[in-house]
Amino acid sequence: MDIATITDFVLSAGVNLLKGLLILVFGFFFAHWLAKLPDKSKKFAKLDPSLRTFFRNLLKLTLYTVVILTAANVLGVPLTSVLTLFASAGVAISLAMQGALSNLVGGLTLLILKPIKSGEFVKIGDYEGTVLTIGAFYTDLRTFDNRHISLPNNTLTNTAIVNYTREGTRRVDMTYSVSYASDLDTVYAALSRMIGNCASVLPDPAPTVVLQKCADSSVDFTVRAWVKAEDYWNVYFYMTDAGKRALDEAGIEIPFPQMDVHIR
Repeated sequence: MDIATITDFVLSAGVNLLKGLLILVFGFFFAHWLAKLPDKSKKFAKLDPSLRTFFRNLLKLTLYTVVILTAANVLGVPLTSVLTLFASAGVAISLAMQGALSNLVGGLTLLILKPIKSGEFVKIGDYEGTVLTIGAFYTDLRTFDNRHISLPNNTLTNTAIVNYTREGTRRVDMTYSVSYASDLDTVYAALSRMIGNCASVLPDPAPTVVLQKCADSSVDFTVRAWVKAEDYWNVYFYMTDAGKRALDEAGIEIPFPQMDVHIR
């Protein structure tokens, strides 16, 4: 091999290396700029914030991969070898991170189907709380007593989810047990006045007071009132306190469980 051949090889390799570096630099810059374009779309802005972040990162990763493959091709690296390497690495990584990948797929499912959203109050299995974020791998909840719970996304896609916020309104049901000696009309009137004095109760559907059951030791009345989802607990505690006071003021006895035993 003479000097001219070596010189031509070095010059050719240097030119290819320079081209590859230019493709990487300008390609990464262009990919970064292109990944921001969807943010200017009104339709994209309507998506859930977590879903926007996921798609933005997915687009950026795809563009970066295309840039790297293009640069490798310019440098003379066979794309077939590169793709084979990527495929082998992908299989190995998927086997090693099977749980993480199932969480990732679960997170994408939650973001697309939207059974829950940030800010909603939900019950998932044994856990209740307000949804903070829906991440790629975990969904974060904050409970009433300010505990932070992170649930794997694959668990959420295989568990029943009770969403208390989505419909906008909830019904508060409260049962009051009174003595069999109580006057029914007096009980109806006392409980109706009590629920009518609560400003948070919605007029439509109108609240109702019904005789639910004649139990062993008591007559059970149920008050049903519709409220906004965010007012549920305030009305619940109001009905617990005000209902007891209303029955006491009306002279209605609230019985203890009792059993009459006859001995022969």
